[in-house]
Amino acid sequence: VNILNQILHSTMSKRLTKMELLKTVEHGFPHQPSALGYSPSLQLLAIGTRSGAIKLYGAPGVEFMGLHDENAAVTQVHFLPHQVELVTLLDDNSLHMWTLRAHKGLSELLEIGRFTLTGPPGAPPSVTRVTAVLPHSSGELLLLGTEGGHVFIVEVPGFRELEERNISLDQVASSVPDDYIGRRNLEHVEALQENPVNPNQVVIGYGRGLMVVWDLEKHCIRQLESVWWTEDGGYILSSHSDGSYCRWMVGVDDVNEEEEKSDIPYGHFPCKAIMKIIQLPTEDGPPFLLFSGGMPRASYGDRHCITVIHGKTHVALDFTSRIIDFFVITDGLQQKGDPSALVVLVEEELVVIDLQTEGWPVIQTPYLVPLHSSAITCSHHVSAIPFKLWERISSVGELQNTHYSKKPWPITGGQSLAPDPPQRDLLLTGHEDGTVRFWDASGVCLSPMYKLSTAGVFDTDADPNDNMNQGTEGEWPPFRKVGCFDPYSDDPRLGIQKIHLCKYSGYLTVAGTAGQILVMELNDEAAEQTVEAKVVDLLQGQEGFRWKGHTRLDVREEPVLFPPGFQPFALVQCQPPAVVTALNLHSEWKLVAFGTSHGFGLFDYQQKNNVFVKCTLNPSDQLAMEGPLSRVKSIKKSLRQSFRRIRRSRVSLRKHHLQEANARLEAELAEMELAPVQRKIEARSSDDSFTGLVRTLYFADTFLSDSSHNSPSLWAGTNGGCVFAYMLRLPPVEHRADEPITAHPAKEIQLMHRAPVVGIVVLDGHGAPLPEPLEVAHDLARSPEMQGSHHLLVISEEQFKVFTLPKVSAKMKLKLTAIDGSRVRRVGVAWFGSNRSEDYGESGLVVLTNQGDLHVVSLPSVKLQVQYPCIRKEDVSGIASCVFTKHGQGFYLISPSEFERFSLSTRCLVEPRCLVGAPLHSGPQRRPQTDGASSAHRRVMEHALLNDESEYCRTETC
Repeated sequence: VNILNQILHSTMSKRLTKMELLKTVEHGFPHQPSALGYSPSLQLLAIGTRSGAIKLYGAPGVEFMGLHDENAAVTQVHFLPHQVELVTLLDDNSLHMWTLRAHKGLSELLEIGRFTLTGPPGAPPSVTRVTAVLPHSSGELLLLGTEGGHVFIVEVPGFRELEERNISLDQVASSVPDDYIGRRNLEHVEALQENPVNPNQVVIGYGRGLMVVWDLEKHCIRQLESVWWTEDGGYILSSHSDGSYCRWMVGVDDVNEEEEKSDIPYGHFPCKAIMKIIQLPTEDGPPFLLFSGGMPRASYGDRHCITVIHGKTHVALDFTSRIIDFFVITDGLQQKGDPSALVVLVEEELVVIDLQTEGWPVIQTPYLVPLHSSAITCSHHVSAIPFKLWERISSVGELQNTHYSKKPWPITGGQSLAPDPPQRDLLLTGHEDGTVRFWDASGVCLSPMYKLSTAGVFDTDADPNDNMNQGTEGEWPPFRKVGCFDPYSDDPRLGIQKIHLCKYSGYLTVAGTAGQILVMELNDEAAEQTVEAKVVDLLQGQEGFRWKGHTRLDVREEPVLFPPGFQPFALVQCQPPAVVTALNLHSEWKLVAFGTSHGFGLFDYQQKNNVFVKCTLNPSDQLAMEGPLSRVKSIKKSLRQSFRRIRRSRVSLRKHHLQEANARLEAELAEMELAPVQRKIEARSSDDSFTGLVRTLYFADTFLSDSSHNSPSLWAGTNGGCVFAYMLRLPPVEHRADEPITAHPAKEIQLMHRAPVVGIVVLDGHGAPLPEPLEVAHDLARSPEMQGSHHLLVISEEQFKVFTLPKVSAKMKLKLTAIDGSRVRRVGVAWFGSNRSEDYGESGLVVLTNQGDLHVVSLPSVKLQVQYPCIRKEDVSGIASCVFTKHGQGFYLISPSEFERFSLSTRCLVEPRCLVGAPLHSGPQRRPQTDGASSAHRRVMEHALLNDESEYCRTETC
C-alpha cells in the first residue's frame, strides 16, 4: 500500500507540475473609469481607467484588455475611423496606439506605438499638453489641440509630426478681428470637430468661447463665429459654462437673429456648465438633442444629469454617480440613421437607454453590471446546477425585469468563438443592504439572473416612499432616476455574511450581521406568510457577560407578501446578535448549523426546533462582548438622518462616508483573522481574543463511536484551535417529522499551537472526500467507501493534520513554511479532471495563504504539489474575498466592483476567445492631402503586425 501511495503521489506530482495558474477574465464594472470611446464601424466600446487599463467590449463574450506600462490615468480613448486601431491619451500627456491583430484565428489587443509631443526648446509644458484629440476621417491623421491653444497634426500610426501643417495660436489670432478677442487670451483648445460632409473643414473651439472653422487644405480660417456639427454640415452647436447652448449657421456671412439660436434650457437662475452636446436627425420627425449638465446651480447642482429632448418629449435622466462620457448609437451603418440607444458611462456603472421604445426604458446590460450596487460582503459559488433549478431561478428572475426594454443589446462588434459552457454555474453574492444576487457564472459574461431581498422580513428604518430622485408630475426639471448603483444601506445589520445553497433540493440559507439565519425554499408563486423567529441563546446563561453591540433586528409581526423566488419559512435569531461567522446546510437531514464568536448550534428546519447549542466563549474574551458594528453604528445612524434631510441624491458624499465606515468594520475583522503576520509558529495563549469564534462547520456520515457503526455527525472548528464533534441520531424517514433529533458530544480535539481551524474534511476508505448531501441520491457521485477506515483532515492556519477515525489519533501532518509567515486564509476541495480521459480525475485541496499564494495539496497523502503567486499580499480585501469552485477555478475581488477569475485546471477554463474583423467601407474613402501618409501607414502597420517581438507588443489573448 505504501509503495502504491508513493507511485500515486509521484504521478500526481508530475501531472500537477504541468498546471498553470491562468487569470482568465475580469467580471464586473471597471474600477474608477476615466474615459469612454466607441467605434461605429467595429461596434466596439472602449473604457479607460485611472489605473491605466484599457478594456474593449463588443457582443457578449467579446472582451479585450490591455494595460499601459505607465502608471497613469487614461483621459481619452479614440478609435480611428474604419480601422482596427485606437489611440489613448494618458494624463502624463503620452499618446498610445493600439491595434486588434488576428493571430491563429483569434484577435489580440496589442500596443504598437507611443508618442509624446515635444515643443520648441524652452517652451512651457502648456504648449504641448494635449487637451483635445480628433482622429480624422481619413484614418491617417490625428489633430491634437493643446493647453497653449495650438493644434498639432500627427500622422498615424507612425506618430510623425507634420510641422508644416500645424495650426499655431498666432495663425488663428492674426486672422481673427480684434472685436472677437480684445485683450483676452483664447486659452486652451476645448474641442475639435470635423465637418461631416467636408473632411477638409475642422471647427476649433477655444476655452474663451471663440470657435473657428479651419480649412486643412488651404491652411486658413474659412468662417468666423463663435461642439457638435450637425449631420448636414450646416450648423454647429456650442455649449457653455453658464448652462447655455448656441446654434450657429455655417457658411453665411450675415447671420441674423433668427438663424442664430441661443438657449438656457434650465435658466432664469444661474446654471452649471453643459459639458457635452449632441444633435442627431431622424428620418420622419424632429431631431434628438442630448446634453449633459446645465442644471440650476443652487437647487440641483449636485445632480448628474443628461437631458434628452425629442419634439415635445423632454426628460432629464438623473444618474447615480458622476458622468464620465456618453455617445449615441444609430440604426444605420456609419451612424447614418435614427438614434436607437444612448450609452452613458458614469463613475459606478454603464447605463444604456432605448431611444426607440416609448418611455425610453433601460436596456439590461449582459456585462459591465455593477456588482457593487450595494457593497459585496460575501460570495458563494455552486457548480453544475441541475437544469430544472436553473430554469426556475431564471423564470423568477425574468419577472423582476419587466421594466427593462425588450430590445437586444445594441453593441454587437466582434465574434465570440468560445465554446458553450459545459455546465451551468452560479455565483451568489451577499450585500450590505441585505440582498443576495444570483449571477450566471458559466461563461465569460457574469450576467444577473435573480435578486433576493431579505429586508422585507424585518422592521427597519427604510422608508418605502423615500425614493430619492423619482420625478413627480409637473416637476421641473423633469427628472427621471436611472441606474441601479445605490450603496446606501438603511440598516447595516441587514448585511449578508454567509450563504449556502443546496442545488439538489433548492433550499437556501443566508446569515447576517445581526445573528439572523434565514432558511428559504424556492417557490414559483407569490405567497403571503408570517416568519416566526426562533431565538437561540448561545451563552446558555453564562454569567458576567453583557453584550455591548448592536441589537437584533425586529421581525415583522404581520404577514409579509413574498414575490416568486426564494421565500423564507424559518428564522433563527442568535442571542447575542453577533455576526454569523460559519454556516452549513444539510438538505438531506434537514439541518442547518450556524456559529458566531460566542458558540454554535444546530437547527432542525423541518420541525423548526433547535437541536442543541454549544457555547465556546472564553470568559476573558472582552472583544466578544462588543459587536464589530458598535463603533460605526452611530456614524451610519447619523448618515441616515443627514441624508434624509438633504436628499439622498448626494451619492458621492454618501459613498465616501459609507466606505469609511465599511473600512473600519473590515479593519476590526482583519485584526483577528486577516492581517499578514511575519513570525514562526508558536503556541498561542488561550487568552487571545476571539478564541471561541467558530470558523468552520462540517457535516459527515462517518465513524465516531466504533469502526463498525457509522452515524451522522457535526464538526465545528474554532479560532482557538479547538475541534468539537457531535454524534447525531436521526429518526427513521417515516417518523422524521415527529420524532426529535438528538445530539451527543463525541470528540474534542485541541490543537497544540491553538491555530485557528479554517477547514475540516473527512476522507472515506479510499481517501476521497465525502460527497455532498443528496449527491449520491442523484447519481452524481459514487457512494463513499465505508469498509476501510476513515480519516479526519483538520486544516488550521499553520498546518494540515490527519487523524484516524474513530480513535482520533494523529497520523500525518504538513506544516506550511513558518519563516515567511504563511497562514491559510481560504481552503476548498476541488476535482481536477483529466484532459485525456473524461472519466479520470483527482481530488485535491486548493489553499490560499495570507501571502496571496495558491497551493495545491494532494489527497489523501497531504503533500504539497504546486505553488503559484495569485494575489498581492498587501491586498487583504482581495484575499478575504476569494472563493473556490469545485473544479479548480476561483474568484476574488480586485476592486469593489470587479472579480478576477482564475483557474488551476486545464480542463475547466473560462476565458474570452474572440475575433474582430476589419470594417468594410461604405463608400469611397475621403482623404485630404497627407504627404505620403498612406505609404507610411502601410509600412508601420506591416512592421507591427509581422514583428511579434516589438517592444510595444503586450497582449491579453482573447
